[in-house]
Amino acid sequence: MKKIILFAAALIVLMPAVARPDTMTFRLGYYMPNATTDSWLMSHPFSLLGIEFSQMTFTPSDFRGAILGGGYEWFLSPQFSLAFSVDFFSRENGGYYRDYVGVSLNNTDFQGDYAFPAQYYYGDFEVLHTLHISMTPIQLSLKIAPLGRKHRIIPYVGGGGGLYFLHAHIYGSMVDFSQGVVVSDPEVPQAGDFTIYPVTFINAHETQAVFGAHAFGGLMFPIGYRMTLEAEGRYHWASANFNGAFPASEFGKFDLSGWSVSLGFNYWF
Repeated sequence: MKKIILFAAALIVLMPAVARPDTMTFRLGYYMPNATTDSWLMSHPFSLLGIEFSQMTFTPSDFRGAILGGGYEWFLSPQFSLAFSVDFFSRENGGYYRDYVGVSLNNTDFQGDYAFPAQYYYGDFEVLHTLHISMTPIQLSLKIAPLGRKHRIIPYVGGGGGLYFLHAHIYGSMVDFSQGVVVSDPEVPQAGDFTIYPVTFINAHETQAVFGAHAFGGLMFPIGYRMTLEAEGRYHWASANFNGAFPASEFGKFDLSGWSVSLGFNYWF
C-alpha cells in the first residue's frame, strides 16, 4: 500500500511539469499475468515462474492482483487523442518446497543444511523463500473514440508502445539441485537410495527495462460537465531476458504479459 501511495503522489506532483493535459485519468484494476495460468505454465516449465510454481507451494492466484494507473491525454480531434500513462503492478508471496524438507547435518560425511524427500522425513525446518515480481509500464498510446465525446456512453479503443520495467526478486532458502548426492538411510529402509541436496541462501534480484506494447478498449460514462467514469480492458505485451541473477540460458524469458480490467475516473480540462 505504501508503494501505491508514493506512486500516486509522484504522478500528481511530477506530471503537470510535462505539459498541460486535456484529460487527467486515474484507474484501479486487477492484473492477470499469462504466466499465472495453467496453460502457460505447462508450455513454459523451465521459465522462472514455471519452476517456482512446480516446486513451491505458490498458487497462480498468489501473483495476480491490483494494478494502479494514471495518465494524461491530449485531444487531437473530437475522435482522436494522444495519451501518456503509467501503471504499477507488484506482488509478493512466501512459499516452501512441496517435496522437500530441511535437515541439519553434522557428521563425518555431511555438514550443513540439506533437503530430504518429504515423503520419508519430517525434517528440522521448511525450506522456504519469498518471490516478488513487479511491472511498471510507461506508455504512449493513440486513443480513438469513434462516436466522439459528446454522448451518454463513449466507447473507445487504442494502443501503443512503451518502456516496461520488469522486476523479480527471490529471498530466502533454495535447494541447489545441481549438487545432489545419492545416499541411503538404514533407519528408513523403505526410502531405498535417494538424493539429498544442499540448502543455500539466496538473495537474487534483477530489473530490466524493455520495449513493450499494449492495446485497450472500454467505455466512458459522463457523470458531470468535466468528469467521466470509465471501464476498461487492457492487454500488455512485456517480456525480458534476465542475464544476471536469473540467467536466460536457465530460465528463458521472464514474461509478465497479461490482461488487466479496471475502473477509472477522468477529469476533463
